[in-house]
Amino acid sequence: MASTNDVRPGQALDLEGGIFTILEYQHVKPGKGRAFVRMRLRNLETGQVLDRTFRAGEDVSQAIIDRREHTFLYRDDLGFYFMNLDDYGQFAMAPDEVGEASDYLVDGMNVTLALYKGNPISVDLPASVEVEVTYTEPGVRGDRVSAATKPATTQTGLVVQVPLFINIGDRIRVDTRSGSYITRA
Repeated sequence: MASTNDVRPGQALDLEGGIFTILEYQHVKPGKGRAFVRMRLRNLETGQVLDRTFRAGEDVSQAIIDRREHTFLYRDDLGFYFMNLDDYGQFAMAPDEVGEASDYLVDGMNVTLALYKGNPISVDLPASVEVEVTYTEPGVRGDRVSAATKPATTQTGLVVQVPLFINIGDRIRVDTRSGSYITRA
């Protein structure tokens, strides 16, 4: 148990049967009444973001989250397969556990997995990934009014708006936080 005065953003809490990470933390001391703490929390299992208010000094249960480097091996109909880089143990995660990270996972890519009591609960991606364009329409020069972009489908199935000069087979860098094109790789 820890006091709400001792926790900080980035730490994990065990609340109401779920594991939450603290995104924002604000200690409020009003002119009248008791101090309280406002937190914005993200459920690591579902990705849901919620705001909670606690009394200052209230005890909360901290969750011990172990973050380890893993290599993404492959995906199939049953799930996504990862290998632990320490002991080379392999395990699968269901598509709903991986969530939106599935659009960015490329075979052989190193990712950080958040483990709670030995079970994977979320995938932490790098800030950007390099993917190959598998389909895009040819860009015609004169068919635009302003900065021209076109949709491109990547090897993972992600659809990204890219400049006209990107062709099938090109490798591009995509921001994993926003899903937007960064540069040609």
